[in-house]
Amino acid sequence: MGPLQGVKVVEIAAMGPAPMGAMILADLGAEVLRIERKQAVTGGRAAASALFDPQLDILNRSRRVVTLDLKQPQAIAATLRLVAGADLFVEGFRPGVMERLGLGPEPCLARNPKLVYGRMTGWGQTGPLAQTAGHDINYLSLSGALHAIGEPGRKPVVPLNVVADCGGGAMLLVVGLLAALVEARTSGRGQVVDAAMTDGSALLMSMIYTLKASGQWLPDRGSNLLDGGAHFYDTYACADGRWISVGAIEPPFYAQLLKIAGITDPAFASQDDRSVWPELKRRLAAVFATKPRDAWLALFEGSDACVAPVLDMDEAPSHPHNAARGTFVEVGGVVQPAPAPRFSRTPTARPTPPTPGADGSAVLADWGFGAAEIEALRATGAL
Repeated sequence: MGPLQGVKVVEIAAMGPAPMGAMILADLGAEVLRIERKQAVTGGRAAASALFDPQLDILNRSRRVVTLDLKQPQAIAATLRLVAGADLFVEGFRPGVMERLGLGPEPCLARNPKLVYGRMTGWGQTGPLAQTAGHDINYLSLSGALHAIGEPGRKPVVPLNVVADCGGGAMLLVVGLLAALVEARTSGRGQVVDAAMTDGSALLMSMIYTLKASGQWLPDRGSNLLDGGAHFYDTYACADGRWISVGAIEPPFYAQLLKIAGITDPAFASQDDRSVWPELKRRLAAVFATKPRDAWLALFEGSDACVAPVLDMDEAPSHPHNAARGTFVEVGGVVQPAPAPRFSRTPTARPTPPTPGADGSAVLADWGFGAAEIEALRATGAL
């Protein structure tokens, strides 16, 4: 099931965007084998275990797991044998870690010249910060994105970890892997994909840099069209304390917003006059504060006024639109986003739950290891 059926992936277990990238590949039908490191499972991931219950970690869904002691040469040899049968390789460690283990690009590509070797880091494989620790918020800081998000005169607002980790990281990793895979099937040669969250975050800012270059973006937070500065592109509290979003940019949509909300104040005719945006925001906020959220939604239903409820994570899965499309699914008792996008001819399969502690022997057997070889790995403690 899925357009990537037949593609084989070896993933070295990590945290953050690398496993999300591997999850996306698995969602799209690739066979992903996740190698958990024995030293990590037995105590080297205290921080990770505090954040995630392995049984509930959505990012680890839809793949099989084998646990190897990568400090042992037999485990490294076994990993290289797995690499020989793979199309893609995914790792998410600081530059040099895989090389010290003996699993860097050179030995992997020597074993499998067609392999696409994906490297996911924050700062990238090169540059003065390459060996420095960091997280989503730090990578986002260097792109110009974090500075641009927030209210006027207030501090920058952290947009969860969806920009650097997920968008600039995992998504761009997958794009790079698949682009290189297409090329490898033509040339017969693999290559290394250097995916950095700083690079990806900057790329996601392309439209905003376009606005800046054309003189349409001011440096002050909350003073622009797409950062909440405009009264017709912001969120508003309703009478019950719940919120709605308004995105009525185009004049016809803006006209519907005013009509349905019952606004006849002539001041609102100056839609694009930045000097009146702050005052119009105050007036529009007063309007939306007069009714509960669902009362407003009933008025705007079916219109092109670009008004939507700001749903929390308990509400989102049951919204009629999300329910109709199956945007969320329940897997192993955990409600989670469904695979995306949709495919007309090669639909994706329903995700399967994470399988920490799965039977590595069966996994290795399916990847071509004989019973004696598996037993030898067990005897040495490598498996």
